[in-house]
Amino acid sequence: MPQSLAQILVHLVFSTKNREGLLADDIRDELHAYIGGIVENQKGTLLKTGSVSDHIHLLIAHPRTCAPSELVQQIKTGSSKWLKTKSAHYAQFHWQGGYGIFSVSPSHRRALENYIENQAEHHREVTFQEEYRRLLQKSGIKYDEGYVWD
Repeated sequence: MPQSLAQILVHLVFSTKNREGLLADDIRDELHAYIGGIVENQKGTLLKTGSVSDHIHLLIAHPRTCAPSELVQQIKTGSSKWLKTKSAHYAQFHWQGGYGIFSVSPSHRRALENYIENQAEHHREVTFQEEYRRLLQKSGIKYDEGYVWD
């Protein structure tokens, strides 16, 4: 077979360092677009993005030639450097050290897109920590509470 094909959908979630509410409403669309460019440079596709002041959700068609950790590093490092150039408000900006990346069945894509799109509404009732614990539990990922929140 001369062609290598893949469809790898992932849900990537990470927060600002110490979950500080630094992501202002007026920067989010530009941030999402910038991250989309980073993903495209790695030969992936950013399908949906949603964020609130302290964290971000990305639905990505993951590139078949890039390790997940490499893509995450490119996204977090590149977007953090970019944010620091936008204003003094972001001069000390950092993402948290860790992240969660979850496989997504194509049959669940639409539901996840809706979930990501409605982050602001969702987080009126649920904190990031509650949401993240649920994602880990739903995915069957064992974790140590002492190391999840850097």
